Amino acid sequence: MLTYPASIPLSTRSLTRLTELIRDRRRALDGRWRRLPAQQQALMALAHLRNGDTLTRLAAGFEVSVATVWRYLREAVDLLAACADDLTAAMRRAARLAYAILDGTLIPIDRVADQRPYYSGKHKRHGANVQVLADPAGRLVWASAALPGAVHDLTAARTHGLIDALNSANVLTFADKGYQGAGGSVRTPFKRHRYRPKLSRRQRAVNRGHARLRARGERAIATLKTWKILTKLRCCPRRATAIVQAILVLHRAETNRYTG
Repeated sequence: MLTYPASIPLSTRSLTRLTELIRDRRRALDGRWRRLPAQQQALMALAHLRNGDTLTRLAAGFEVSVATVWRYLREAVDLLAACADDLTAAMRRAARLAYAILDGTLIPIDRVADQRPYYSGKHKRHGANVQVLADPAGRLVWASAALPGAVHDLTAARTHGLIDALNSANVLTFADKGYQGAGGSVRTPFKRHRYRPKLSRRQRAVNRGHARLRARGERAIATLKTWKILTKLRCCPRRATAIVQAILVLHRAETNRYTG
């Protein structure tokens, strides 16, 4: 098999952070000899998450078996996911913003045995639903755990307690029509009903301004999707939550924008 060198568009901060976590884990286990040093395991995990390299490619590049790659990746992702902020920490940061932007995205997955819960009628494909919170500049603040793709955005936000948390913290939040009925501090555009009069000129103007503000939230989703592993998950969809949380930790290590 031919091999070639490749680059990962990340800084050394991510590599250092993950390497430290792996070393701490190995010291705590006081385990046996490992096939790869901690830094190489971290590099492997970053190549998988950022570049979307498959297990077969990584096995060839790092000269280990596919089974070893699977174990190393699972360990690295779980270590990162354990460091992810919970909803309470996310609300502390959101409370300092002028307003927040809430949106949902679908992470495509391979078909599974029980397909129905993961099929999104909106996107016409199988996937996992993830709720994304962004700041006014469109920067990624927080992402929720993954739910089956058939779950509606508003239902998903309520399931995670996100709507109640935003209302309790009184965070002004802009969301699309899919969140109508959220109430409280969540603002959604006017929606025309089939048997009611058309929207007025004022309502249409409000919707245009709302859309301009909400469009910035797409940048946060785009930031999340720059991690190629999320282009299409080829693992068990139940692993989507750990992968998204691991990416959040690495994203924060890269940006180092928020504290607290």
